[in-house]
Parts: sequence; structure tokens; C-alpha cells
Amino acid sequence: MTTTTTSPQNRTIVRAGAKLRAIRVAFRTLDRVAPGIGARWAARLWCTLPNTGGRRRDERPRPGDASTLTLPDGRVVAVESWGFGPPVYLMHGWGGWRGQLGAFVQPLVDAGRRVVAVDAPSHGESGPGRLGRGKATGVEFAEALTAAAGKHGKPAAVVAHSLGAAATAVAVLDGLPAAKLVLVAPSTKLSDGLAAFQRTVGFGERTRTRMLALLERKAGRPLADFDVTGLGRRTELPPTLVVHDRKDKEVPYDDGAELAATWPEAELASTDGLGHQRILRDPDVIRLVVDYVTR
Repeated sequence: MTTTTTSPQNRTIVRAGAKLRAIRVAFRTLDRVAPGIGARWAARLWCTLPNTGGRRRDERPRPGDASTLTLPDGRVVAVESWGFGPPVYLMHGWGGWRGQLGAFVQPLVDAGRRVVAVDAPSHGESGPGRLGRGKATGVEFAEALTAAAGKHGKPAAVVAHSLGAAATAVAVLDGLPAAKLVLVAPSTKLSDGLAAFQRTVGFGERTRTRMLALLERKAGRPLADFDVTGLGRRTELPPTLVVHDRKDKEVPYDDGAELAATWPEAELASTDGLGHQRILRDPDVIRLVVDYVTR
């Protein structure tokens, strides 16, 4: 007699697949009969942080000086700083936290910079975002960074990752006076992400139209602001280094390459095999970034 067993990992995959199929059926139904309800559900899913343990890595060399900032509507943002000198800000990506960029801290401090790392609302040790615990928007990243710069000083540079890179670009559009930017694996096209999300969960055009309008109301600005590749046509941009891995599975390498080719004072550094997360702790990348920031 042959006995077939299913591993816990395979059972988890099967359950996840069944759940996604059920979500797709529900969205198709709502798109026909109640697209407004579908839009609110889709917006809630879009703004919910992922449950990814890998984004909780802590690369900080040691605890820094911890503080908080209170935004105008009462949201509380966690900030941590090290060293002395012109401030360099660290801005994490979606679902991450400031500790992910901790490998940059000591080299920047050794180069005579003060490092200021920020947790976006609902991320890391910051309080809940405007939409509640476990939910956030890209606008809140830009707000947190701008508030930190208002307290700790004009940025000599901002080193930002993934969605944090797009939010940094939006903050520059709004007037953040950063002297230099380093955008690591930058998320540059919100519209592409939304299209991929729509394909994944399966809602139709009626739901999509209402969802986009709802997200713009929540953000208080056009979502097109987060398609940052063409930002050079709208504002003056500081010198920028784009660092992107050719095998990045989360944000396409071509997006970062296009941004570097489009922004007037941008240059591209390509890596191979570091992916979307390991690029933040690779010694060669860290040396490259510190050299760019301090030269």
C-alpha cells in the first residue's frame, strides 16, 4: 500500500490558492452588482501591509538616539539618529522599517555624516497610519520624511529603497530640499503595480475606476504623482544615483534603468544576483552609495 503525505508548506500553498480563487470570484461578482463595495474592498487590500518577516531584518550596528515626531493630525513617527555632521536620511520601502537600511549607518557616520532613519506610519516602531494599524499609503512615507527633515535639517542626501524611493521623489516634488538622492531598487510606476494587483485579484473596470478615485481621495493628490519617471518635466531634481539589481523579482530592473536614463542628473549602478532585499546589505553597494553621498 502506498501512502501519500502532503507537507505543511504544500498545504499552505493549496489553501492560499483556494483563497485567491474565492477572492477572484467575489470580485467578479461585485464588479457586476456592487462595484462600489468592490472598490472599497480593493482599496483596503491595496493599503494593507504585507506579512513578510524578511523585511524585519535589523542591520543597525547599535541603537541610535531614538525619538518621535508628531504629525499635524496626531500620527506618531519613530526616528533614530547616529553621528554628527550633515544629515543623511534613510527611508525604507513598503512593509519594511528603518533597520533594513542599518548597514549604511556606520560607514556614513565614519564619513562624517549624521544618519537619520525614519519609520513610515504603520511601519516599524511608528504609530498607526491614517487608515489604521497595519495600513498605510505612499503619501504617508513622504509626509514622515518631510517632517523628519523639518526637525533634523536639510538633507545632504536621502538613501531610499523601493516605495520609499518613489515617496522621496514625491517629497522632492513638494519642495524637500535634498542635495542628493540615492534610490535603491526604486518603485517608479504605481500604475503598473495597480494593474498587476487588478490582474491578481481579478476585479473589472467598474471596480477599478471607483478604486482609483477612492485612493486619490485618501491620498489627497493624483496617483500619477507616484509615476515618478517623468518627474524631471515637473520640477528640478537633485543629482541622483539609482542602484538596481538585474534579477530583482519585486521591482523590474528596467524601471530603475529607465528612471536613471530619464532624470537629468541621474546615473545608474547595476548589480547582478542581489535581488530586492540583499542589495541593502551588500558591501560593494554600501561603499558605492557612501562614496556617492560624500564625494
